[in-house]
Amino acid sequence: MKLRKLGEDRLLAQLLPRFPRGKSVFAGAGDDCALVEAPGRRKFLVLKTDSVVEGVHFLPRANALDVGWKAMMRPLSDFAATSARPQFALITLIVSKQTTSNWVKRIYRGLSRAAARFKVSIVGGETSSTRGPAVISVSVSGFVEKNRCVSRSGGKANDDLFVTGRLGGANRGRHLRFVPRIEESRWLTKNFSIHAMMDLSDGLGVDLPRLARASKIGFKIDINLLPRSPGCNIDNAISDGDDYELLFAISPRESEQLQRSWSKKFPKLLLTRIGRLNSRLEIRDSRLLRGYVHFQ
Repeated sequence: MKLRKLGEDRLLAQLLPRFPRGKSVFAGAGDDCALVEAPGRRKFLVLKTDSVVEGVHFLPRANALDVGWKAMMRPLSDFAATSARPQFALITLIVSKQTTSNWVKRIYRGLSRAAARFKVSIVGGETSSTRGPAVISVSVSGFVEKNRCVSRSGGKANDDLFVTGRLGGANRGRHLRFVPRIEESRWLTKNFSIHAMMDLSDGLGVDLPRLARASKIGFKIDINLLPRSPGCNIDNAISDGDDYELLFAISPRESEQLQRSWSKKFPKLLLTRIGRLNSRLEIRDSRLLRGYVHFQ
């Protein structure tokens, strides 16, 4: 079967069970980050790699500084989804021999600026040539306290679902200059019991079903409640992708206190309850199955 018919999620469902998994692995492939036991520590070692590809994640005419920024911030957004602190990064740059040195320098300047925002040290990497489009891959490691780590799989029936910020419209340039919600995520897990969380990179219509499947549960949302970016409609909010906002599940008993505390701590950032998890899947609007899926 061709990958265009299979799609990313079904491909991974076929590949991931084949991976060997050691006893020290707490969470492996299939979640936002991998969590591994760190000997003698009360923290998990957190690992994540991500990449941006010319023509897929950025256009050739895009500002190289912004491309470098996005390349670093994408894996850091997955750290936010796990409530982890990033510390070290490795950069792999794959470009053609026709690429100018100035473009490469600007890419690394963008990478460095993004890393400095969260005190991440770039400690090495690799360069290689290609006849195809440019690729920048970033691998990040860090730590998260065992009592504060979050995955996609902890959602419970009747949990309220929240999203940070506004959705849609990232393809107008915002996808290149976003800031991962690491600070907000760390605050959430310090003050509340977050059952499940992920970052919205492929669009709510793809990522929400992923969280529900990982938690082995259903969901029901009111699409009219979705917080939209200026000029965006509901379809944009559901399927544009590249939002890099947090989607998380929390007990309804904590929801009211969460909203009060959030508005005081982050007065300039929206927090919106969009629905809840439930014991069975109820998708009344087919738009909730749309978003960006690799290979399709």
